[in-house]
Amino acid sequence: MRHTPASTGTTKNMTMHDEPPIEEPGHTSRFAALRSPATARWVKLISIGLIIIGLLLIAQALPTGQWMQALVGWVQQLGPLGPIIYIGVYAMATVLMLPAWPLSVAAGMIFGLWLGSLVVLVGATSGAAGAFLIGRYLARRTVEKNLRHYPRFAAVDRAVGEGGWKIVALLRLSPAVPFNLQNYLYGLTAIRFWPCILATAVAMLPGIFLYVYLGFAGRATLEAGAVERGPGQWALMIVGLVATVAVTVYVTRLARRAIREQTPLEEVDPTEEERDAMNTEQAVNNPWKGAAIAAGVAFIVLFGAACAQLQPQWFVNLVGGPPAVAMAEAYEPRPGGPGFDHAPFDAILQQHVNDNGGVDYAAIAADPEPLRQYNASLAQAPFDAMGRDEKLALLINAYNSFTLELMIDWLDRPGINGIRDIPESQRWDAERWNIGGHVWSLNQIEHEQIRPKFREPDIHWALVCAAVGCPPLHAEAYTADRLDEQLRDQARIAHTDGSRWLRYDRERGVIHLTALYNWYGSDFEQVAGSVLDYAAKYHAPLKADLEADRRPRVQWLDYDWALNNQENLP
Repeated sequence: MRHTPASTGTTKNMTMHDEPPIEEPGHTSRFAALRSPATARWVKLISIGLIIIGLLLIAQALPTGQWMQALVGWVQQLGPLGPIIYIGVYAMATVLMLPAWPLSVAAGMIFGLWLGSLVVLVGATSGAAGAFLIGRYLARRTVEKNLRHYPRFAAVDRAVGEGGWKIVALLRLSPAVPFNLQNYLYGLTAIRFWPCILATAVAMLPGIFLYVYLGFAGRATLEAGAVERGPGQWALMIVGLVATVAVTVYVTRLARRAIREQTPLEEVDPTEEERDAMNTEQAVNNPWKGAAIAAGVAFIVLFGAACAQLQPQWFVNLVGGPPAVAMAEAYEPRPGGPGFDHAPFDAILQQHVNDNGGVDYAAIAADPEPLRQYNASLAQAPFDAMGRDEKLALLINAYNSFTLELMIDWLDRPGINGIRDIPESQRWDAERWNIGGHVWSLNQIEHEQIRPKFREPDIHWALVCAAVGCPPLHAEAYTADRLDEQLRDQARIAHTDGSRWLRYDRERGVIHLTALYNWYGSDFEQVAGSVLDYAAKYHAPLKADLEADRRPRVQWLDYDWALNNQENLP
């Protein structure tokens, strides 16, 4: 007979499915800890640290210093309009509630510490003023509607009404309320325009100075190869950065403490409905959202860093620009060692290249066999057994000769007017050129066989990529016994004042240099310390000015990719 429990008693014999689950002690607390805002903050901080490390690894593999110099040069070309335009862009970003701190860092890189701080201060203050006026006069109803569900609006309104500009200053110093949100919020309070804007300008200074200093220090680091800095200078810069961070953190903590003591902002606990209503506060109210975004960005950046370190040439080709290399002398002289006869190439150059480096491509194409035979003979060159100068002369001649053959292969095809019209896979990356049994692309010849294995930046005046912007094609083949003389002659041509490679305006203190100095700046810096010091080797007025401690501003000349034929270079 089945047992039936008494109607008034408590059931003793429950089945397994009727029993409540047994919760292990600490089980819930462990998962709660993993979901806590504190854990999210740690994930975000670690992700940011990984992002910084990844960006540094990527910057190491790229000609970042040259790109930064190009950006600085472009802004400097604008003259007084440069800072004005930057202020306008910064103000617009502030009004649109976009993150402006990247612009602050960039200002330090472009304008330097003091002018950069001034530019950011004016831009941020102008943007704050614009948002204040929009919130108060132009779009008051829209702003009120969007801020109605903001949980701290009433507290801020009351605090500003009682404390005026002092509360504005404290809130600007503290992250209690997002900066861009404050700009519109104050337009709805009782505070007057000028007290609000002046308090904003003064209170923003610590944060502005910190971000601008980061950009300024970053630029100094990238230019470390261009300007010799002693240990004292580096120590001073590091101490300045640490002091700036410390002061900013200290001031922020003081402001937060004052806010807790003087306002009810810290006591406001937003409801779930309020959290969903305010998009601008989502990252604060849901810390895991920001942590997830940071972790995702960190993964992408670290993947890019791995590509940059493991496959630097592929990564550089992907983002554009030549790879940075560490130049060194990889070969010893070998007196009496094997050489190579470049007389056939010499005859081709003397017949088809004029005094300005213009090439008669039509004539070469009409009788291509001499060029093709010379290029085919390069496969039999005793490259591995050659000495230093024989190798370099061979590589330079091969690069220039292969480029001539590449052009005559393509010039009769529709739409091909210059080397950049050739499909990329068939141009500088095509592995089709044989030197001594090694099959390389033109990029491999330049970036893997010449630049890192010969400490000789003057090769950039000898390698000609079939463009007017290149130095002129030398109307004779390079030879080991005259190589140094020939390279110096090419360098002097490329440093002729008023040419398409160099123009020096001494009165304005501006020197215009070929983009080759921009793209391959690190090569020249490794030998001379800076691009200017290298150029001064071949330009007496510039050398005199540098010795007198008058360093001109550098601006880059546009690179002319038109074909270097005799029509363009008569």
